[in-house]
Amino acid sequence: MPNRRQRRRRMAGAAVAAKKHHDAKESEQAQQQPEAPAATPAEPSGLDQDAMTKLGRLGELHEQGVLTDGEFAAEKAKLLGG
Repeated sequence: MPNRRQRRRRMAGAAVAAKKHHDAKESEQAQQQPEAPAATPAEPSGLDQDAMTKLGRLGELHEQGVLTDGEFAAEKAKLLGG
């Protein structure tokens, strides 16, 4: 019967072998999977950066309760040209 030290070495060796096997499988799977297409930017909204900034600020004020729903809708319509 193997002593305690021999059992530990055997278990450690098995753990190392299992890790190598796992890493090899992951590498193989990564090579088989097609590359994901690069993220495409969102469609341009037709708003310039200043208008986008103002719209974001209006949204923040609305969420904070500074602007009512009606005030928010009216200012948003002005910015969006509607």
